Amino acid sequence: MLESTILLQLIQNELDDFCLARKSEFHEISPDLVPLIDFSQDLMAGGKRFRALFAYWTWAGYLKNKLNETEYENALRGMVGICAALEMFHAAALVHDDLIDQSDTRRGQPAVHKRFEALHTRDNWSGSPQRFGQAGSILVGDLLLSWSSEIFGNALRFSPERAIEIECRNEFSKMRSEIMAGQYLDVVEENAGSQRNPAEAVARAIQVMTYKTAKYSIEAPMLIGAAFAGASATERAAIEAFAIPLGLAFQLRDDVLGVFGDPKITGKPAGDDLREGKHTVLIALTREVLTGSVRNVFDDMLSARDLNNDQITFLQQTIIGSGALQKTETQIENFGREALFALENLPVEASAKEALTELANQVMKRDK
Repeated sequence: MLESTILLQLIQNELDDFCLARKSEFHEISPDLVPLIDFSQDLMAGGKRFRALFAYWTWAGYLKNKLNETEYENALRGMVGICAALEMFHAAALVHDDLIDQSDTRRGQPAVHKRFEALHTRDNWSGSPQRFGQAGSILVGDLLLSWSSEIFGNALRFSPERAIEIECRNEFSKMRSEIMAGQYLDVVEENAGSQRNPAEAVARAIQVMTYKTAKYSIEAPMLIGAAFAGASATERAAIEAFAIPLGLAFQLRDDVLGVFGDPKITGKPAGDDLREGKHTVLIALTREVLTGSVRNVFDDMLSARDLNNDQITFLQQTIIGSGALQKTETQIENFGREALFALENLPVEASAKEALTELANQVMKRDK
């Protein structure tokens, strides 16, 4: 098995080599296309790589068959490609997500649509910089989606058998459908949440988390890794008991950071989720206990999308005063315990289980 640091470098090399090849092809068509590659490559140079690491360590943990040196090298090459494809797919999701949410920053840098806006303004082009930014980011996201499938397909050439390739493709396709479903449910909740029954808001938020994050960020990469290792359907079924609660804890931590995170660490403005009007579990738990005019003021601010710092502070204090923050932290702890208990029963090799345990703790205790 590889050390995680070595794996991450191999993944980055795979992504860089792919982008370099595409950049050469695009430059031959027109130099105007180069920013599509540059902005994509810059975005993929950062991040926590959780999806790739969960996929790799699950593959390593389920890889029970004895492989000779050549077979292992081929399988590893395929796995690195799968990890790169997952990271590129994630980058595509981030580009589209930032556009949908109108987020100005990502990982401490301008979001892709803002970079296209800046390009338009810098060169003094005609028309709207905002519309140009939207168009450019949609196309970058679409390109990354397409290229992730290309990388994934190339990686599967190293599948030890056709049945394994089919299972991997099925899991990858399922992941792509589920994240789109979760993303749309999230958009619906942002727009309709304040008009729906607040008693059902937590359940709706958990459904969004399950499909937008838990399945996509933890379960799907693990299922793909297990499938590539040749794990049976019965063996893969045990993954859900670990991945789903961990994925929910992952998103709940993200929700807390989106409201209370330190901008110097998260790379996003303080209270960014509040400016975007996100109806998370944190918000749902707050609205459960608010009544009358207080809830109306809270809802009006949450839907304003142009909050000043004082309004952000008011919403933050309302969330704390309602007990929602403490309830969310308790939920993170409970989901975390559930996940770690399930991990004990996961039929993977000991060193892989140790790596997965470390990853799980990083997911729950991160500050960005």
